[in-house]
This record gives sequence, C-alpha cells and structure tokens, in this order.
Amino acid sequence: KEEAYDPTGRTSYMKSCEMLQVAPASYFLRHMQDSELKMMHRGLGPQGTKALAVPLVTNTSILRLNLRDNWMEGMGGAAIAEMLKENCYITVNLSDNHLGDYGARAISAMLKENSTLVSLNLSGNHFTDHSAEHLGPALITNTRLRHLDLSYNSLGDRAEHLGDSLSENTGLRSVSLAWNSIRGRGATMLASGLGGNVFLRTVDLSFNGFGKEGAVALGQALKENNVLEELNLNNRIPPEGAIHLAMGLKVNKTIKSLNQIGKNPIQNAGCYGILQSVQENPDSAMEALDFTDITVNQDFEDLYTAV
Repeated sequence: KEEAYDPTGRTSYMKSCEMLQVAPASYFLRHMQDSELKMMHRGLGPQGTKALAVPLVTNTSILRLNLRDNWMEGMGGAAIAEMLKENCYITVNLSDNHLGDYGARAISAMLKENSTLVSLNLSGNHFTDHSAEHLGPALITNTRLRHLDLSYNSLGDRAEHLGDSLSENTGLRSVSLAWNSIRGRGATMLASGLGGNVFLRTVDLSFNGFGKEGAVALGQALKENNVLEELNLNNRIPPEGAIHLAMGLKVNKTIKSLNQIGKNPIQNAGCYGILQSVQENPDSAMEALDFTDITVNQDFEDLYTAV
C-alpha cells in the first residue's frame, strides 16, 4: 500500500534512527512542527545528528534550528551540510560541535551550493588554519549569507585566505572572527581585505593578536572602507598602532562604534590620538569610543570635554 504523505518527516526519522541504531529524540518528535527548534546540549553525537538530518531535508516547518553543543563532530556536521543543500527554509546554529576541519570542508562545499541560508553560527568548532583554506573560496562564491560567526576557533595565520575572500564577498553584513589566534601576516591580510569590502557593517576581531602591524593595516583599511559601522578591537595594539588607527579615523565617514579599544595597551597617547582624529574629522560618524580601564591625563580630559 502507498505510504501516507509525511510533511514533518516523522516516519523517515524513525526509520533513520532504526537504521543507525540510535534512540529517537523524543523532544524532536514533539517539536517537529515548531518554527523554532532549540536542541542544545542533547548529546546527539554523529549518528544521532545523521538521523536528525534526514527528516530536515523535507521539513518546511522549522525555520530556526539551534543545535549547539551536541558533539556532532565532522560526520554529523557533514550530514547537516548535505541537508542544507536541499532545505531552503532553515537557519542553523552549529556552535560548539567539534566539527573540525572535516566539518569545515563539508560546510564550505554546502555554502557554494546553498543560495538561501542567511545566518550561520560556527563558533567553537576546533577549526584550524586548514579550515580557513576551505571557507575562503566558499565565501567568495556565496552571496546570500548575511551573518557569519567563526569565533572561538583557531584559524590563525591562514586567516589571510579569509582576507582575500572578504574583499570580494558581496553578501556578508556582519562577521565575527574573535578568539582565533590571528596575528602576523594573517592579521595584515585580513585587515587589507576589510578595506576592499563594501558591504560589511559589523566586524568583531577581538581577542586576536593584531599588534602594531595589524593596526597599521587596519588604519589603511579605515581610509579605504566607506561602509563599516562597528569594529570590535581587543588586539594587543600598542600606542604607535593606535596612531595608525587614528590616521584612518581622521578620514573615515562611517564608523560609529569602536568597541573594546580600551582593552589594548594603547595608553593615554593612543587614546588622545584617536580622540583627536575624531575631532579633526568633520565627516566623522563616531558615536561610541570605549576607552574603559585606561588611565588618562588632564590633556586627554580637556580634549574629551572639547569633543
């Protein structure tokens, strides 16, 4: 006899669980028709994730799916990536899932094919510099993704691959690369890429090691970029690096918020230079400068009052 139409995928899920020898997640069965499904910390593992991916291919109810911290590993991540090639309704949070470079490769392949995914959270997935090599080309190809979170990984010096792709990407509006051990050449190339991007509004680069060289490149990027509005910078930037940032801010017309700048060892001189550049820029859009925890002198206080 012909099987009944199964819009939620309940039947296919039960069959998949049986085949993969995993216990069906009762929470998933109860909430398959919700528009938002939160399945965090459920210990799905690779097999449980593979079973879950099967009904999601055809499920049109779930629009937002949070699968944070399920130890899905590379194999589970690949199953979700394959599902995302077919399901054009869903947005996912895949953070803290130990996807590794294998998972990054699968996600990158998916991004080259998927033309509907708007937001993707890949924070805390043990991505290394090899992941950056795969993600870079995918971000050049994909023009639909608007928000990408790659924080708490280890993309490191190969972030230069992301710098190339960010300069060419036409879709992203916000990206987080916080906590990725980005320094040296990776930092300078990434900053250069930001200079060429004309779509990004918000960039989080906090808790990397941009240092003086990275700040020099960022200062130049701020001269060239005329769309970026918010920049998070906790990056071991010294006073001389802050002066290069100031040179960029002296002509920049769009930056509204410079966050966590006070978490850098820029000292009073760096604070003064940045504030002075804002004062001397008649077209500055600056609304918020965060100089928290830096000891400043009377000269700075006077300038602050004037500004």
